[in-house]
Amino acid sequence: MDCKLHQHFPTLLSAPNRHNWHQKLIAGTFTLSSIVGQGYYAPPSTAQPADYCQILPAEVSAKNVLRVAAQKGDRASQMQYSEIVKKHLNYVQQCRQKSWLKNQSIWVRLYPCDTRPGALEEIFDHMVNKGYNQVYVATFYGKALLPRTGNTTAWNSVLTQRGTEKTDLLADSIQKGHERGLKVYAWMYSLNFGPDYGVTPEGQSAVAINGRGETTLFAGEEGFQKSTDGDASSVLFVDPYSDKARADYDKLVREVVRRRPDGVLFDYIRFPRGQGGQSIASQVKDLWIYSDESRQTLAALAQNSKGTDLIDRFLNKGTITINDLKEVDKLYPNEVSPLWQGRTPLADEINMSYEDKFPWIEWDLWQLTLAHASDGVVNFLQKAVAPVEQQRLKSGSVFFPEANQPIGRRGYDSRLQPWDRFATNEWHPMAYATCNRSNCIVDQIRRVVSFAPPTTNVVPALAGTWGKPAEGRPSLEDQMDGIRRNLPQINSISHFAFSWQEPELDYYRSSCQLK
Repeated sequence: MDCKLHQHFPTLLSAPNRHNWHQKLIAGTFTLSSIVGQGYYAPPSTAQPADYCQILPAEVSAKNVLRVAAQKGDRASQMQYSEIVKKHLNYVQQCRQKSWLKNQSIWVRLYPCDTRPGALEEIFDHMVNKGYNQVYVATFYGKALLPRTGNTTAWNSVLTQRGTEKTDLLADSIQKGHERGLKVYAWMYSLNFGPDYGVTPEGQSAVAINGRGETTLFAGEEGFQKSTDGDASSVLFVDPYSDKARADYDKLVREVVRRRPDGVLFDYIRFPRGQGGQSIASQVKDLWIYSDESRQTLAALAQNSKGTDLIDRFLNKGTITINDLKEVDKLYPNEVSPLWQGRTPLADEINMSYEDKFPWIEWDLWQLTLAHASDGVVNFLQKAVAPVEQQRLKSGSVFFPEANQPIGRRGYDSRLQPWDRFATNEWHPMAYATCNRSNCIVDQIRRVVSFAPPTTNVVPALAGTWGKPAEGRPSLEDQMDGIRRNLPQINSISHFAFSWQEPELDYYRSSCQLK
């Protein structure tokens, strides 16, 4: 990679040592023993578990220089680099076994420039240096981290540059990660399929629609939440009841699983969140259930003609009236009460006045449509997880701890993310609260733990940076310390994201051009 050495090796390159190591590197005589002899290298055992299993700065510098020399073809450096990589692998593994924190993970997105020789080694070395033993690689976010050659999924490949047609960056990541003792998970968007999916008529038929005829391509413009990378155009949610969407996603997941990651994390298992008043779903037209297949599935829940008619009126008008009840009674005089799955009529409903029974029936319709929207999310995930479980790999669901809550008497968080029903091996709550202390973050995680089945491992995702507070959150150390003190059953944590920890390297990787 074309980069300035002093940006990455500040310790080793500081005067007065710069000239000596530089001359040895040019001459091809730079070895691990020469570093030890000058006091640059300290045995891995000198680092302590209390330091979050991080590699000492002198060792980091040594490994960096050896990696660069190895890439230039120096055989001695290649051997010494492999040796130090193995030593750091063993150190982190042993340290994690002794630590309260058994797994420390980090989220990362890869770019075309990461196909350059040595690029993945550099990235994963950075992670091991910080004591990470797991990495979550962005594998699908409207584009698929699959080689163009042989990509028969519904999405374009991340790599489109000439010469990368056969490059399998996901498989390469798994290999390079494993060589360094990192477990590599594939991190995938779920119901957010990306705007390219809606280009074809077939794709358009699978897009989620609300009662105002809107799709989530209006994100940002119409008050819906922008995607995490700030690009509103990257958001397009699909109808979870769409057979096409389910089949396309299943094919994608199977392609990912075929590369044998250590697990698969499913993100965006929800609907979009609006801003301001749109952050609360309080009427049926707020729900993303107006696509053809979603409506058909909902209609099939009716158990008599009165039920079918009232469901249809409720969707079309956004409400029902007393006159609707009267008209339905006239149309179907042989049926006593409107029925649909899950509804139990009031004991004396047949003798009640329309004014008395109307609020109950209208409320039951609202609960039916809410349940239908939520069930779509849960069922979509259940089908997506199947290929992962068939291969006995870990499955994880990523969610907002507060996204499954009622708000007031009638409202619900518009994301309708019923994570308490997500059947995956791991739950990854995004504990991103901003109160400048760890208290509110711990509270979010505590709520998730209270819902977790005994067989589900809760792995909180924390946002922040090492050593300093950022954007209303304490340092990662302080956040983890708060979790350790208050929730001792938590032994795995992830950090979002690599780009926050290495902003200069991430900027270079995302902006450089392949020749």
